[in-house]
Amino acid sequence: MAREARAFWVRSPGVGEIRPVTLPRPGPDEVLVRTSYSCVSRGSETLVFRGEVPQGSREVMRAPFQDGVFPCPVKYGYLNVGVVEAGPPALLGRTVFCLYPHQTAYVVPAAAVVVVPDDVPPARAVLAGTVETAVNAVWDAVPLLGDRITVVGAGMVGCCVARVLALFPGVAVELVDVDPERATVAAALGVGFAPPAAAARGRDLVVHASATSAGLALSLDLLATEGVVTELSWYGDREVHLPLGGPFHSGRLTLRGSQVGTLSPLRRAGRTFADRLGLALDLLRDPAFDALFTDESPFEELPGLLAALAAGSRPALAHRIVYGRE
Repeated sequence: MAREARAFWVRSPGVGEIRPVTLPRPGPDEVLVRTSYSCVSRGSETLVFRGEVPQGSREVMRAPFQDGVFPCPVKYGYLNVGVVEAGPPALLGRTVFCLYPHQTAYVVPAAAVVVVPDDVPPARAVLAGTVETAVNAVWDAVPLLGDRITVVGAGMVGCCVARVLALFPGVAVELVDVDPERATVAAALGVGFAPPAAAARGRDLVVHASATSAGLALSLDLLATEGVVTELSWYGDREVHLPLGGPFHSGRLTLRGSQVGTLSPLRRAGRTFADRLGLALDLLRDPAFDALFTDESPFEELPGLLAALAAGSRPALAHRIVYGRE
């Protein structure tokens, strides 16, 4: 049983490095997991990489197994799939998902991992945390049968929300993004696509995930009377400018915030965080989610990769990280 591992750290704003880690011996209620895949959650992780987490939001932004503090040095991330090499007999050899940073192996409480269903490929299961965000967003948004729904922002979260909404009977879903290449992803997800200028109006519900003021303003503009925007974007320390002098009041529009750090109030009484994550893994039986993976890299390339993603010089939707045996 290996006791050594390697982890990706943000050493200073815009600078990453891989550090050695000595693993503790797992206790009776703990597991040792050897990582197979992780995934870069581009929005939050590039914000962390650039050192842009606002002072007042640093506790909210903490990942479950984060080491260090914002702005840096910090070990951050939360999309990890691996195989249990030591722990309770029921988990030995099982493929599991954990909200753990980018690290080749780690020891966590057994309760912190969720077994990946046998019919969900491990390489796809790494999206479980993002699909969990989509599940919570849909619980908050409360779509109804036959709704006309738009998702603004075709990043990882927006695409996952669009696919989950597409599973509702009679619902018409349109994905809106400034990047015309996202039309191919939308088609694979079974939803329509439009650039902002051609987006359909009169929508009952809009889910916003572009993390831009322009995207949020467009979301309100697309609504029908008494429509609702569910806001998923994380802006960091950027100010948001929103025109509210148009139909916001006369149209009785609603802007509702949603955040995965808490369970939706509409499901809080009857669901746990484990239930929500388990549902996300069940949904990942759907091969349509494979369309989100636009690139992958070996773990050793993470310092350069995060720098390129943060600078915008390397486009990506979901960027998967692949780990070799050590």
